[in-house]
Amino acid sequence: MSYLNHFNLREQPFRLTPDPEFVYWSKQHARAKAYMESTIWLADGFVVITGEIGSGKTTLLQSFLAELDDDVVYAVVSQTQLSATQFLQAILTEFGFKPFNKRKVELLDMLNMYLIEQYSNGRKVVLIIDEAQNLSRKVLEEVRMLSGIETHKEKVLRIILAGQPELKETLESPSLKQLVQRIRLRFHLGPLDPTELHEYINHRLRVAGNEKPDLFADDCFEIIHRYSGGVPRLVNTLCDTALLCAFADGKDVVEATDINTAVKELDWSEHENNTGTFGPGRNLVRPRGTESHVAQIEVRTNGETTSVHSFPVGRVIIGRSLDNEIYIKSKFVSRHHAQIVSDEDGSVIEDLNSTNGLFVDERQVKKHRLEDGDIVSIGTHQLVYRDFRSSLIDADDEDDDEEEDELDDDEASVASS
Repeated sequence: MSYLNHFNLREQPFRLTPDPEFVYWSKQHARAKAYMESTIWLADGFVVITGEIGSGKTTLLQSFLAELDDDVVYAVVSQTQLSATQFLQAILTEFGFKPFNKRKVELLDMLNMYLIEQYSNGRKVVLIIDEAQNLSRKVLEEVRMLSGIETHKEKVLRIILAGQPELKETLESPSLKQLVQRIRLRFHLGPLDPTELHEYINHRLRVAGNEKPDLFADDCFEIIHRYSGGVPRLVNTLCDTALLCAFADGKDVVEATDINTAVKELDWSEHENNTGTFGPGRNLVRPRGTESHVAQIEVRTNGETTSVHSFPVGRVIIGRSLDNEIYIKSKFVSRHHAQIVSDEDGSVIEDLNSTNGLFVDERQVKKHRLEDGDIVSIGTHQLVYRDFRSSLIDADDEDDDEEEDELDDDEASVASS
């Protein structure tokens, strides 16, 4: 007997393979899909969708493709570690050609003729490039050239780039300035908030055939969010394991104890999405569980602290959209205003083409290496940067000085005796 029969489910509710039937339309996923749909009726420029691993990009793309009208033809390229010639061959193969043993100029001519033919027949052509963060700069330049193919009336190829957050960093390269200028819309998929996570779990259970409204007890959801960080793929893994734990114990309901048992079996720690935010007025005091964090941002509005965030090595996005790691509700802040990228050596803040920009010491900056105590201004808001690494170095230096003083005292006492 499987747990599906035990819980009266028709199919596995938390499988990891993408399935459009199970897609849950959070506000941000719905907006990302709307952006992709806009490529069909607005042919100028293209759309970039980014998100962390497991955020639901592939499921979103599959759902988008499943709803395309008959007058739309598409190609999906997901193997992206290719040369420019191999990339063109991959596109043409998706469109039904056998483009091998041909020179690049011949491939471009084949693709150009195909696009013009489809346009003449009243069809729209969409190119979707998944895992686009792996594209080389030469291939991205090829994408730019393809986006410029047009008739005397309009462009004939609609393009969607989807990838991990590294794609945004790649697109900021000065050598890709012309490509970036063609981007009409971009959107970053963040984690589910606690309310969305609750709805997401119940939605997947309903699709799988569950008719029991409280199959997961209410006290489960906070624990699930704490350990999954709201990342859909991690939510699926934890919920599926918890169902197995409850089934093994003969329970009809998944309880908090089952979630905790699943966490232990998976050997998970609290997700980093949840360990970096804590209340104001605690500068440089690390809460338990944040020992791996390297820096802190104190957000001030009109001189008053409104929130404090600490974070580990990696990328932190700042903006007024709820999917950001540092959320600032303000008309002066763009949806995705800036990012802070940290490594073991330090942190860099970078403007993400925001409307109002970033200012350090009244000087507008595009990219700035942060130092402990720096204040970055965004409209009426200030971001005060604190570096845990420098405080640790200072502490180590003080310890070394104390040890040296103790040695000097010992040596002095020995000499006097």
